[in-house]
Order: sequence, then C-alpha cells, then structure tokens
Amino acid sequence: MSFNSLGLSPALLKAINKKGYDQPSPIQEKAIPVILEGKDVLASAQTGTGKTAGFTLPMLQILAQGQHLRHRPVRALVLTPTRELAAQVYANVVEYGEFIDLRAAVIFGGVNQKPQVRQLRQGVDILVATPGRLLDLINQNVLSLSKIEILVLDEADRMLDMGFLRDIERILKMLPPRRQNLLFSATFSKDIKKLANGILHHPVQVKATPENTTVEIINQKVYRVSKAKKTSLIINLIIEDNWKQVLVFTRTKHGANKLCKKMIAAGISAAAIHGNKSQGARTKALSGFKNNSIRILVATDIAARGLDIPLLPHVVNFELPNISEDYIHRIGRTGRAGASGEAISLVCGEEITYLSDIEKLLGMKISSEILEGFEPDPNEPTTPKKQQQRSRKPKNSNFHRSRNNSRTKPNNKRRSDNRRN
Repeated sequence: MSFNSLGLSPALLKAINKKGYDQPSPIQEKAIPVILEGKDVLASAQTGTGKTAGFTLPMLQILAQGQHLRHRPVRALVLTPTRELAAQVYANVVEYGEFIDLRAAVIFGGVNQKPQVRQLRQGVDILVATPGRLLDLINQNVLSLSKIEILVLDEADRMLDMGFLRDIERILKMLPPRRQNLLFSATFSKDIKKLANGILHHPVQVKATPENTTVEIINQKVYRVSKAKKTSLIINLIIEDNWKQVLVFTRTKHGANKLCKKMIAAGISAAAIHGNKSQGARTKALSGFKNNSIRILVATDIAARGLDIPLLPHVVNFELPNISEDYIHRIGRTGRAGASGEAISLVCGEEITYLSDIEKLLGMKISSEILEGFEPDPNEPTTPKKQQQRSRKPKNSNFHRSRNNSRTKPNNKRRSDNRRN
C-alpha cells in the first residue's frame, strides 16, 4: 500500500514525498483512514513505528477542510508527557503541514513563556503541549480550549506514569463535549483503559503490533557484571568497539550526571539529559548528539519516549528499569524506521529480578555473556535495593512512622517535578 491510497490530500502527499517516504507503516495504514472518517481511535503502537504521522497527517487534513475562523482559535490539542516529545510532534506537524494554511505552536515548561504567549495571541490552529504549561497559560487567560475539534493524547501511559492524571482530568473539563478523540499508548494498563472509557466514544481500536513487544530487528544482549565494574565495562565497550553514537539509560538523575563525568574523564564526549536540566541544556545536548559532536547521551526515563534520533545504532541500559515496560520504551529508541539496532544491558546481582520480569514481559530469554575482567561479583545481593531494605528489621518504634513519611515525600517531589513540564 502507498500513501496515495489512504485518502490524503495532494498537499499532504507532496509533504510526505518531500520527506522521502513512499509507503506507510502499519500503524499509519490502519489509523489514518479511520481518523479521516472522524471516528475516535484507541491505538496501540510501540515506539518507533511512525505513530506521530499516524495522527498528524489526518489531523491536518481534517482541520484544513474545516471552517477557518478569523481569529484562529486552537482547534486541535495534542498532549504529550515530555518537552522532547512535544518538540518532536510539533516538528512533524510543521513538516507535514508545509503546504497547508494552518498554524501550529508548541508550549512546555522550563523555558520563558513570553515567546509562547506571543505566538498564541497571533492565532494558532494546532497546539502541542505538556499538561503543566498548558494549565499555567489557561489560568493566565492566555488561551481557551472551547473551540477544540480534535484531542490527541500521545504516550498516554507515560502521562499516567508521571502523575498527570489530575491535570488531564482538569483539561478534559475545559473541552467542548463534541470533539474527535485519539488516544495513543504503547501499553494498555487498567488505568489506560479506564481513561479511554471516560474519553472515547465508540472508539475503533487499532493495533500495529502485539502489546508490549519489541521491534524484532533489535539485537538484544545482556552482560552480567559486578556493580562496581559497570562504568569500566561501558567505557571499554565504547572504546574497543568504536561506538560513535550511543544512548545510555540510568535510573536516576544523579547517576546520569556521575556517569557522564566519568566518560568525559575517559576522553569520551558525553552529555546528560534529564528533568533537572534546563530546557536550553537539554536542547543543546540532544542537538550535539544528533549532529555527532557528542558521542554519548546519558538519559533518564524522562527521555525514553521523546527522543527522535534517526538510525541510532546503540542503546545501553547502564541500569535496568524497575518497571519492565520502560525497557521496551528505552530500547525502542534504536531499530527505528526499518533500521537495525543493538540494545545492551549491564546487569549486576541486584538487577536479576528486574531482568527476569523483563524476560517474562517479552516472552523470551535475552542472550547473556560475561566478559573477561568484568565478571559479576558472587557476593553481591540478588534482590533489588528496595526489597533488601524492606526485609530489614525495624530498629525502633518509630520505624513505621518514618517509613510512611519517606514514602510520601518522593511522590510529592515527583509531582512537582512533573508540573514543570
């Protein structure tokens, strides 16, 4: 099947041809005709399958065919969980809409709001936004959502993971009841299905691939290693195998900064990208990584869904994620658009449980190796740190109270961090 058979306009086909695409991906082939019919869609597509164009192209066509209002109120809203993903979606809207008279804007936190406000006041048809900044500007009476015709929730599962449910619920109350709703998610948890039931009206369910599967052409490998030797091992792999472009995932922001410094000390150009970095620093790091002036990009899971890097050859899990689904999103940064890719995980003793959970989710065993000089430590614990801490006996009567307090504080902090987006 070609794009010509999907019912897209000549202006969109011209833009698609300019980008060098001739055949739609499975998600595009299934979603575009249904969206063009005006139906609500619940779509499951793993990362790197072309889902952004799957909703961007028909959205542009529907809006272009609709009534153009003089003041250009926002008619389509695309909500995303991260700044990087918002920027990526906006870039797609601009590229595919090059030959269509529609205006688009992107808004997110971490940057000065004045240019965003100025652009909104000039009139915008399509708005790509993260929930926090969107609500901030609505509260300032900068924009209204009363004319929305199309709502897109992109990476809905990640938005729920990041604690945006209340923000989404607040935004939904501001939208007109008659609208087209498109929900895209890599996974379908109970919370996602509940959210979909509350938003979508007789949706058409679209699946490009089985839920929670990884791209088949990605070569997955595990290196068993002691925790203390992980940094030496990854530096050795980068230098010995002459890797030129590597995306490395750590579990924490502190871990990302620490690993980045050690790589730079070893003569490897590297940059870290995570939620504590300013938007300017994140943009600079990503730009340097894309143009190969930076060899290694060290990231936390905040970036797992929002990075669009063509032909990325290597992804390394310096630390395995404690949520199995995040493994899929991480390694999905490679093996995109039909290209091959390699995903390597460095696994120490306390991550064996995480590895087992990931393999259960994938329904397969990942091939495992031990490199000479980087052997695992037989004396390391084989359970995650949190489980080790839970198994310890309380030292005093205040144990339960202090544990409950420590449990609530990180959640509050995480919530405030997310609002900055």
